Amino acid sequence: MSAKEILTGAEALIRSLEMENVETMFGLPGGCILPAYDPLLKSSIRHILVRHEQGAGHMAQGYAQVTGRPGVAMVTSGPAATNMVTPLCDAFMDSIPMVCITGQVATTAIGTDAFQECDTIGITRSVTKHNEIIMRAEDIPMAVRQAFHIATTGRPGPVLLDVPKDILVNTMEWHWPTDEQVLEALPGYRPIINGDPKQIKAAAKLLLSSERPVLYLGGGVLKAHAAEAVKELAELLQAPVVTTLMARGAFPDNHPLCYGMPGMHGTATAITAMQKADLLCALGARFDDRVTGKVAGFAPEAKIIHVDIDPAEQGKVRKPDVPIVGDCRLVVEEIITAIKELQAAGTAQVDITPWRSRVNGWREQFPLVYEPSEPGERLKPQFCLEKLRDAAPEGTIVCAGVGQHQMWTSLFWNFTEPYTWVNSGGLGTMGFSVPAAIGAKAGQPEKTVWAIDGDGCFQMTAQELVTATTEGIHVKIAILNNTYLGMVRQWQEMFYGERYSEVDLSGCPDFVKWAEAMGCVGIRVESPEEIDAAIERANSINDRSVVVEFRVEEFEKVFPMVPAGATNDQVLLHPTQESRREFLK
Repeated sequence: MSAKEILTGAEALIRSLEMENVETMFGLPGGCILPAYDPLLKSSIRHILVRHEQGAGHMAQGYAQVTGRPGVAMVTSGPAATNMVTPLCDAFMDSIPMVCITGQVATTAIGTDAFQECDTIGITRSVTKHNEIIMRAEDIPMAVRQAFHIATTGRPGPVLLDVPKDILVNTMEWHWPTDEQVLEALPGYRPIINGDPKQIKAAAKLLLSSERPVLYLGGGVLKAHAAEAVKELAELLQAPVVTTLMARGAFPDNHPLCYGMPGMHGTATAITAMQKADLLCALGARFDDRVTGKVAGFAPEAKIIHVDIDPAEQGKVRKPDVPIVGDCRLVVEEIITAIKELQAAGTAQVDITPWRSRVNGWREQFPLVYEPSEPGERLKPQFCLEKLRDAAPEGTIVCAGVGQHQMWTSLFWNFTEPYTWVNSGGLGTMGFSVPAAIGAKAGQPEKTVWAIDGDGCFQMTAQELVTATTEGIHVKIAILNNTYLGMVRQWQEMFYGERYSEVDLSGCPDFVKWAEAMGCVGIRVESPEEIDAAIERANSINDRSVVVEFRVEEFEKVFPMVPAGATNDQVLLHPTQESRREFLK
């Protein structure tokens, strides 16, 4: 009989993370979590010390999005825990697997308003898939196993474990729960994986009988690793495909059946194809308000097939004709099998050639456009992105902040591979890009990582470039500096009579000097003649992070645009295309 191994709760916590194959974690120590940082010194886990706890959360998100493995963050109690709320909410809305560990005051001090005490469980309950406070050291291994299981199965999401300081100090007899014990301890958690056979067959019949189908791909396609299955389905049907902001890369942009991104700032073709469709097959998408516009006027003639692993999404926004709960990859594979069986039995697909011709006509008439800069004018942001895109090495990962630069990047970058686009879609978190890029680079160190940021977003989390420098995680940052909170300014120009209230950032710091102060290479680009050499230089530097500031046009707007509260039929086109609006009928 082997001798019992006695560990402290802190040692059990770190060993449990090692047992879950955690290789990298992001965090910042403090009083209540300090016992857990001591065993890190002899662990196999690489800990990346951030400069702000929010940065740890966003790094964990970026890591998770490009690796498919859960991101892990560990911080202390009180303000450290509250600083994690934004990334937890961001991960919750975008279904990103993440495990966050927070310190807590000793169990004897809970409820006494002790130093750096807060109700972390209460504060984070609405922004996590699951959270719990661990009250016994012997419960740590099971809690960690459950956390990773819940975060990565079903609809992925963040899980938080709050650990009081005395529980980390107390001792326990080491044990590691089996898979069976984990499932037994979670009797109410049984995600539905396979689709209902009757609904699968109904979906197959609808897809074969539709005259104007559109495959509407959401982020769930990527979460389920369903890209190959979706491509097979699209090619089997020869149906048009649109990829939401969260699904960019799930279907290659260079595929003839891909018509780009729908939504408030999507392509005119994608928006109109969805609006005129007689069938929308929504795969891992949630009918977000940015996609539907005014729900009452959204795709009025379309029947709906809705595939989602989360039953709560069925009928939440649009009632589906065929709801299917299950894993997106497995369900799509089942639909493909059902279609082939129907075809073998003599059911022919309706000819959708006229529909594809119509959609192709929209694509030809309404490409993405912008007016080139005149001599002496500042750079156009779209031009900068095209240059960055064309010079980027194959497989480059692109991260974006939130605002105009995010929309331009999602439109003008060509995404041909899954897991090469990282952004804050649901929550829209300014400051996301820089730390998320660092997390992505930590997860995929062999790949080039470009973060596309705005001058407003960059100033929120730029300090994490110090983390990148000290940890040797070299990323590349492109700041599209228009000296404004650009998207807010666009709305004020278009809908508030050009009354610009608190959006002027012309007092920005010198970004080149700031970059250099953080140990990065700083480059400024002010004219078209400088851009190629600057990008070539940035791509050639691999021993430091690089910040390239592009001085871009202040009043450039993102088009197309569906105004808030409008239907997708009321999409605003680029001014040079408005005269051809009748072609969208």
